[in-house]
Amino acid sequence: MESSSTLLDTAFWITTGSILFLLILSGFFSGSETALTAASRAKLRTQADKGSRGAQQALTVTEDNERLIGSVLLGNNLVNILAASLATSLFTKVFGQNGVALATLVMTLLVLIFAEVLPKTYAITNAEKAAAAVAPIIRVIVTVFSPIVAAVRLIVRGVLRLFGLRIDADSQMLAVREEIAGALQLGHSEGVVEKEDRDRILGALDLGDRTVEEIMLHRSGIEMIDAAADPQYIFAQCVNSPHTRLPVFRDEPENIIGVIHAKDLLRAIYARMDQSRDLAETFRGFQVTDMAKPPYFVPETTTLDDQMRQFLRRRTHFALVVDEYGSLQGLITLEDILEEIVGEITDEFDVDGDHPVRRGEDGNYLVDGAMTIRDLNRATDWQLPDDEANTVAGLVIHEAQMIPTVGQVFSFHNFRFEVTSRDGNRVTKLKIRPL
Repeated sequence: MESSSTLLDTAFWITTGSILFLLILSGFFSGSETALTAASRAKLRTQADKGSRGAQQALTVTEDNERLIGSVLLGNNLVNILAASLATSLFTKVFGQNGVALATLVMTLLVLIFAEVLPKTYAITNAEKAAAAVAPIIRVIVTVFSPIVAAVRLIVRGVLRLFGLRIDADSQMLAVREEIAGALQLGHSEGVVEKEDRDRILGALDLGDRTVEEIMLHRSGIEMIDAAADPQYIFAQCVNSPHTRLPVFRDEPENIIGVIHAKDLLRAIYARMDQSRDLAETFRGFQVTDMAKPPYFVPETTTLDDQMRQFLRRRTHFALVVDEYGSLQGLITLEDILEEIVGEITDEFDVDGDHPVRRGEDGNYLVDGAMTIRDLNRATDWQLPDDEANTVAGLVIHEAQMIPTVGQVFSFHNFRFEVTSRDGNRVTKLKIRPL
């Protein structure tokens, strides 16, 4: 009798110790999963560059998130199921048939508190530190479980294919760029990131997705020089122009033969003044084409990122934009691209440059029709779509499916648009307010 009682006591404590050990393992797996998935790879990279082996191994382990999560979940489920089975067996021996319900209640509380909430809370608050600590052990576990995880992965992909879903084996759970953009938007909504900082970083990230067509100055707004014009008139035009570089055309505006820089023109005129007696002699025989530089043409589908690199490589700031047929569509400068990052760059020659969008006392915003939707969104923090049109006027025309007249009012995308001015077929001024 004493031998049986001793054996029962020994088996009880061994089983109890095994359950506690399995709960510790479950907490380890749960915390490791949270730490490795929540840790910032950028911070881990910084720690790895400083010599942290744990951070380097954490980076290696998280390269294949699917295999990592599969291995951790496999280990976590194994220890949880084994702990629950041992607890059921133990409680059944002690309490009889009522032990099953009691084991379920007790194990649920123990697993929830000590194997889920507690380790995951710690892992979230110390993600990088915890990830570096558990990475060496998790790396071994991932290697050991890799054959089973590979088989599970094939089964999962096969089931997903039945529902028409395909997963790229090399795809990441979150693209780095989308992760940065999401973090910036979240930070701005919580008041941690300033609007200007968010716009600058997002503007730089978007350069590869946007084309010169979206931000170029349309040909209707380009100031040009007629090569056949009187030299004195050309000189006055360049001096009075707010622009440093002006295209030169011959016969028709579509025929651009060069680009004149105001400094080159002034330098040439100054040199002729030293050799002439009066103003008329200075301009006699003067040809603006002699100092005009060859025009630089770019297709309208060029991305802003590529165009900026071309500007830097060619050491030029000015390009003429043409369509697929070679027809002039507009012009773009390096300043235009930089404004997509840092915002509007104004100087003493920009009229109303400090106030591109003005709000009236009635709550309406007075907006130029040629203003791009992106600039309007950045100035007002709105979310008007720019998929179908680049400018505000273009958006109104697209939605209205007509060229509106002055005084017409439209409501779409939760905004009210009122046309206040029109020049020919161009909508030049609008009043906009959120509904």
